[in-house]
Amino acid sequence: MKYIDLHCDTLMNVMLSNEKIDLASNDKTSVDFKRLKEGNAMAQFFAVFLPDMDTFKEYGIEPIPDDEYIDRAVNILKESVEKNSHIIQMAYNIDDINRNHKDNKISAILTIEDGRSIDGKLEKIKKYYDMGIRLITLTWNYENSLGFPNSNDPEIMNKGLKPFGMEAVEYMNELGIIVDVSHLSDGGFYDVASVSKKPFIASHSNARDISPHRRNLTDDMIRIIGEKGGVVGLNFCASFLNENAKGPDSTIEMMVKHLNHIRNVGGEDVLALGTDLDGIKGNMEIDSCHKMPLLFNALEKAGWSTGLIEKFAYKNSLRVIEETMK
Repeated sequence: MKYIDLHCDTLMNVMLSNEKIDLASNDKTSVDFKRLKEGNAMAQFFAVFLPDMDTFKEYGIEPIPDDEYIDRAVNILKESVEKNSHIIQMAYNIDDINRNHKDNKISAILTIEDGRSIDGKLEKIKKYYDMGIRLITLTWNYENSLGFPNSNDPEIMNKGLKPFGMEAVEYMNELGIIVDVSHLSDGGFYDVASVSKKPFIASHSNARDISPHRRNLTDDMIRIIGEKGGVVGLNFCASFLNENAKGPDSTIEMMVKHLNHIRNVGGEDVLALGTDLDGIKGNMEIDSCHKMPLLFNALEKAGWSTGLIEKFAYKNSLRVIEETMK
């Protein structure tokens, strides 16, 4: 079964490591080109996650200005892809993905996680589009010029997009950049739903009804994403899967439970994959991209038809890409 993964943090590990990590093949990350091929990946979205000061400190490196960091990360991916063009190619729209797939090559797609570097300037969004960015996760864990993050503080959680955030969503629609609400406040979610004229997604979020982690989606949110033609990318993070949100285990059984719930609430067209590999820790049953077939096999055993598994694995994401990315 081929698949599209809407979110991994592999570039963060490459950027922040004290040793050189080869994206083609290594034993330091959960995702590399060789294992993507082995797992039958059709496309991998590579996030340029913007670290906060604590993250830089954790990795023991000096902070890097956002735009310099983005430039370096984008260049690392593009150069690595160029060196391994027999396996993987960059993709910027549906035609690129279809062509790469026809040529038996994986598609690499660039995203930014945390729109803080936009800093209230539409021209920055255009700059990132011209660099090849095709998805922006509007916030991470802090307020920025677009809006407010997911939070345990109800006051922050209820805050919506800022006026510039609404303008930015409309501009992203116009340019052909996917709007991603993972990490966004609940209030911001509903503003995106009202403003976006194109399908939007939650690239790596699960069902809050099963696991109460604040980053997961309520049933109402799942329904709205489905009605808008978007998708919800299943996150493999243990705290997003467990019923108590504190369990250390990430199991396929839990994943199937979330997927069945999301399907029942939002319909089969809302299902997608957003693993968050290389951005999560725990006792993970699927800790590498080459193990993805284990999930598809489990869904088959759970009674899912081949057509339904295909929708989840890649067809729903392809539809969103066709309708949003230019």
